[in-house]
Amino acid sequence: MAVPLPTSKTSLRSRLSMRWYSWVFLAGAILYGVSWAMHWDDRGVLWLLESFESPAERQESVWLPDYHAVIDAKLLPGMEKDEASDLSYNPQTKTLFSVMGKNPFLVELSLQGDVLRKMPLNGWNNPEGLTVMENGLMAVVDERQHSLTIVNVDAGTTALHKADFPSYDLGPSADQNKAFEAIAWDKRNQQLVLGEERPPALFTWKSDGSQNLVGDKQKLVSTELDMRNLSALAVDPRTGHLLVLSADSHLLLELDEKGEQVSFMTLLGGFNGLKDTIPRAEGVTMDESGNLYMVSEPNLFYRFEKQK
Repeated sequence: MAVPLPTSKTSLRSRLSMRWYSWVFLAGAILYGVSWAMHWDDRGVLWLLESFESPAERQESVWLPDYHAVIDAKLLPGMEKDEASDLSYNPQTKTLFSVMGKNPFLVELSLQGDVLRKMPLNGWNNPEGLTVMENGLMAVVDERQHSLTIVNVDAGTTALHKADFPSYDLGPSADQNKAFEAIAWDKRNQQLVLGEERPPALFTWKSDGSQNLVGDKQKLVSTELDMRNLSALAVDPRTGHLLVLSADSHLLLELDEKGEQVSFMTLLGGFNGLKDTIPRAEGVTMDESGNLYMVSEPNLFYRFEKQK
């Protein structure tokens, strides 16, 4: 005897309903996976917050959305195995300095990313952070040694020996393998700003710009670091705003003097003039004209300029 029609329709409807829910679940899972892989979760709220900034507020900030790559992934010759780890602008020489973490050395670059000289860093294990201070002084952070060393570099420097300069112990981190690796000189407030990689955290250490630091480092309470890791720091000399770089999130974030989010720039291909995604952005700096520079592992150089 044939099965009654109502039961057949109910069964078919039930199967179709289950298939529909399965497809919705699958589509949701794929969307979540793509979102996680591309780090859209790190950007959604930031895009929304940016829309509330007034024209006046944008004018008084760095305003990263207006930046466009004019040098895109330029190769630093002979450094394929060295891993560029940070970058800092020197206003006295009008050049850039970068540290290489894998084979420790300091390199001076032109503003176009040309190599001018290389200086071995003897006694360092894994230099990850660098910032130019005053009077030829630079601060170098060694992530593996948990140390901060203030060195002197001039036109005649050919090599540096850590034992020749004062070093400071940065102390333990929540994750000793993902410890301090970012540093920036904040001239306005006469302090160094330090960054822990993971979980992202900010600290300050008072300084008069000499090789002597005052007191001990102080942790900044911040809920604004919406990123998966913290790779590098820079201070805009015009506004005093802090730039925070994340390699894992492919993100550069601008914080104002109160530590609040102002703007951001995604480092994915197709945005801000980038042909391809910056593979692993490890260093960032800015000059007095507002030009932005980055280095990425292993040996890529980028320059961004603000579009008028």
